[in-house]
Amino acid sequence: MPEVVSIFKNKVLLLTQTFFIKDNKKELLLCAHKYDFDILFFDQMSDFVTAVQTSDGNDLFVIDLDVLYNMQNDMSQQRRQTMFLSDLLQRLPQSKHYVYLQTVRQGERFLLQQKLVESNCLAYAEKPITNDILVDKLFNLFGKHKRGELNAIVYLGDTAPLDTTMLEENGVELIQCLDARSLHLRVKETQPDIVLINEAQYLNTEALVGVLKKNIEFDPGRAIIMLQDQSSPALARKALDSGFDEILNVTDIDVLTRQVLNRINKIRASKDLISRDRATGLLNKVGLQNKALDMIRRAAISEKSLAYGVIDIDKFKTINDTWGHYFGDIVIKRLSLILSAHLGEHDLLSRFGGEEFVAVFWDTDLEQGKRKLDEMRLAFGKVAFEVTPGEIKNFSFSGGVADFPSFKTENALFLQADAMLYQAKQGGRNQICIATPDLKDCA
Repeated sequence: MPEVVSIFKNKVLLLTQTFFIKDNKKELLLCAHKYDFDILFFDQMSDFVTAVQTSDGNDLFVIDLDVLYNMQNDMSQQRRQTMFLSDLLQRLPQSKHYVYLQTVRQGERFLLQQKLVESNCLAYAEKPITNDILVDKLFNLFGKHKRGELNAIVYLGDTAPLDTTMLEENGVELIQCLDARSLHLRVKETQPDIVLINEAQYLNTEALVGVLKKNIEFDPGRAIIMLQDQSSPALARKALDSGFDEILNVTDIDVLTRQVLNRINKIRASKDLISRDRATGLLNKVGLQNKALDMIRRAAISEKSLAYGVIDIDKFKTINDTWGHYFGDIVIKRLSLILSAHLGEHDLLSRFGGEEFVAVFWDTDLEQGKRKLDEMRLAFGKVAFEVTPGEIKNFSFSGGVADFPSFKTENALFLQADAMLYQAKQGGRNQICIATPDLKDCA
């Protein structure tokens, strides 16, 4: 029998009470698996600490504070007088950060919250909390640490008063623009999250913000910020009325950089709500279209080719009807992991809808795109799914590929790749098809 390996690459390590594990383990795991992570349960501090010390950087560590309080109660009276919660927290590896669960009554104590924040607290939550809400919040925390894409700032001016090292460490690229008259072109080319304009540039060309925002393709989530050398309420009012989203004072480079990063993080969170598929964390249809437009623009400028692949799980309705929608969700999540593992640094992957995915490969021609999609197909076909205890099944997908520059727009690429997917389905499924000058090429 093929080995059934874990299908979830992310893990939560949960230190909690035994009765909590018995009563909630099954339901909690069901919720977690739908969000693509697993939960490992611990009821002994020593075992939990050992597991934390050997875990990788993608794991989350959750501690039910009732466990620590019970440990205090189990000690002798003399020991309880000297060993407080802070002493117990010190036993946790200090290089990690933790999510703490506490009762509502505990949550009323500000000093306790202060102690938690000082003890490597990533976040805390109050009990009772339903399993689905807890898992949803943990999923959001995973999202903050899994982000790999780069964010960008365009700065109009000579030298940006920002800490570039701090920006780089937080995945933010700083792009300089020296000419106010070409700022709108630079923004269109680079699609930054924030545009920074110093007050001298604004005073020279007050129409700057209007030129940016009146473009019908302008991203409403993008922030345009003016940097003021000295506080001037009259100038700030004028700038805000002209369309700036915010005014920041240039008093300290470190402080200003942190303010900009905080704004970037809020933009990231907003984008995730709009552009990410909740179940897999991949781009959704809206997110893909926005990213693909930018990718096509960059490919045209740099004269690179793109391969655009559409993927659809074979007989997915049968999977849902036979083993249930929950199992269908597991198949989708596992496929998303397989596809992600085959992506390059500059490639895109989207859960386009239902059981359909789209992959866009950078600097890849049509034949290369077909080979890459076929490697994904073969890898997915080898995955063993335990549909019932002891019963193993393998599944497949079909795909179609189109290429840029043969097709110039995202919509044209999708329609051509989707037509090739239809050919793959009609030809027997479990294959990848492309259009060649003379015939439909499927394999």
